[in-house]
Amino acid sequence: MTATPTLADVVAALERRYPLRGAESWDAVGLVVGDPAQPVRRVLFAVDPVAAVADEALAWGADLLVTHHPLFLRAVHSVAATTFKGAVAHGLVRGGVALWAGHTNADAAAGGVAEALAEAIGLVDLAPLVAAPREPMDKIVVMVPVGHAEAMVDALAAAGAGAQGEYTRAAFTSTGEGTFVPGEGAHPAIGAPGVRETVVEARVEMVAPRGRRGAVVAALRAAHPYEEPAFDVLEEAALAAGTGLGRVGRLPEPQRLADFAARVAAAIPATVQGVRYAGDPGLVVRTVAVLAGAGDGEFDAVRAAGVDAYVTSDLRHHPASEARERALFEGRGTPALVDTAHFASEWPWLERAARALVADLAAAGTTVEARVSTLCTDPWTARVGGAPDRKDSV
Repeated sequence: MTATPTLADVVAALERRYPLRGAESWDAVGLVVGDPAQPVRRVLFAVDPVAAVADEALAWGADLLVTHHPLFLRAVHSVAATTFKGAVAHGLVRGGVALWAGHTNADAAAGGVAEALAEAIGLVDLAPLVAAPREPMDKIVVMVPVGHAEAMVDALAAAGAGAQGEYTRAAFTSTGEGTFVPGEGAHPAIGAPGVRETVVEARVEMVAPRGRRGAVVAALRAAHPYEEPAFDVLEEAALAAGTGLGRVGRLPEPQRLADFAARVAAAIPATVQGVRYAGDPGLVVRTVAVLAGAGDGEFDAVRAAGVDAYVTSDLRHHPASEARERALFEGRGTPALVDTAHFASEWPWLERAARALVADLAAAGTTVEARVSTLCTDPWTARVGGAPDRKDSV
């Protein structure tokens, strides 16, 4: 029989998928309200932590509400129920519903918001639009008597070395001969002062986050039998990680821009805004960049990617106009722009995140029921007029 996880267990599972360190510096992500010790049986996923979604969570009997957008994005000095956000927080706390937000950390993560949108559209061969830098890493190289090699690997791993993706205690060892002559004031673990000594040693190599350097070197010295251990700390080259802002991919088969825009519309929830596009309807689209949520700040990266179309949300007049004018001036006509509702572009992640959480907890021997909110929290409720095809006069 499977057990019921605690909120701490569920949060740990979420943050393994969507590490908080992946969030932008201005963001506010992670656990907002909730007791880490409380049991979690039901989890509701939604884009926005608005009052209607909080009410849905309470009515369903959810123990945790996971939202993409934070409740408190800017610093506050009060969460009194006299404000609309404070009232949401109070209602959740009274009802025993925790709240966790995964925002830009979920945007950038593998399997996150950007990938969910790209895959909903049907893109393949995905790569980040703006790759995140990998965490700075060191390589620790130490020579130690062969009989102490396993203990050295254990000590370095305990201090934070040897973690690579889903693997821990990752190390490489090779053997050779070390030689030295202890000085008269030395107290060698092997050999005697003034006598040349040759020892069969293991060369142990492990990587470690640069932020753990002090702890790893201290562990190395503590585990080493020699007074003066021989070791190197090598700074690895700064490489791009497989995560980052947005995604770039290709369509399995080329499409006309008009048909591609219809494809996007069919892949996301319907909203009052619908899907707008800018470009020649007959333009052949093969490669596409996507960025769920507001993305008109990344036109430079989109141009550098050389894609045929860019799918994002909240395109403002001036950035969109300048992007199109530049494309036309350069005689390319690309990238075409496909503008979706903000809410709609981020919604495809919810189903994926819910499935992943259930699977991750099941693998740990616990179980939860997860549901995706069907409430449309796009703020626009109606539209008047609008022409299906633009005319160049008013």
